[in-house]
Amino acid sequence: MNRTLHQMLNLEGRTALITGGAGYLGSAISETLVELGARVILASRDVEKCRMKCQELEAFAGASARAFALELDVMKRDSVDAFLAKQRSEFGNIDILVNNAWSGNKNSWESISQEDWDYDIDMSLNSVFRLTKAVFPDLVATRGVILNIASMYGHIGPDYRIYDGKQFANPPSYGAAKAGVIQFTKYLASFLSPHGIRVNSLSPGAFPHPPTQQHTEFMEKLSSKNPLNRIGQPEELKGAVALLCSDAGSYITGQNLCVDGGWAIW
Repeated sequence: MNRTLHQMLNLEGRTALITGGAGYLGSAISETLVELGARVILASRDVEKCRMKCQELEAFAGASARAFALELDVMKRDSVDAFLAKQRSEFGNIDILVNNAWSGNKNSWESISQEDWDYDIDMSLNSVFRLTKAVFPDLVATRGVILNIASMYGHIGPDYRIYDGKQFANPPSYGAAKAGVIQFTKYLASFLSPHGIRVNSLSPGAFPHPPTQQHTEFMEKLSSKNPLNRIGQPEELKGAVALLCSDAGSYITGQNLCVDGGWAIW
């Protein structure tokens, strides 16, 4: 008999690693996987923030929620190695890897420096390679799933007319790195398929952080760029995350799923 959709979405018995899992979008991703029954490990340089998020997840999903915080700096190979040694000793192999961590400065083309560019590429692209390479043995053992968080600006260009000045600038390094993430996703989907590993990317847009949402004029410009005439809310990523990380998406690999209110159709 075929499995029900509920059974296909069930992640009980699986362990998910989410980098940046306590952040603005990372929180919604973490909530999704906890709701579906996965044991989640939130990893970040700010381990205290992750611990607080774990408490929130347990309050959100109830007594069955299993959420843990571990320190990880995806920019440093030594930190990745130390993290994985601790993770494997305490939790075993990883079934689901979500590469979501991000940090960086606002920059225009005029203001960005070589140092800014190097940092952003290392943070947004090199770190995805670094952690995926390190976790690869786990994913081979579990025939696991990788979800890379990219961006709509990985496959379309930002409209310079809405990014005037540095306050809301869109750095050239961000889109370049995210485009690399999308292509890296396709490469991995091909070359990891013999191991039964599925790899997809998710491109959100636009999901500005709450402080940015306080600027009415900019928000009106941003919202007008897509057919739904509004920005996205983090919970609106949950359906896509559930699909791509569970058996409900078992025949989906090498795809970049856009959750952008239709932004890219115009």
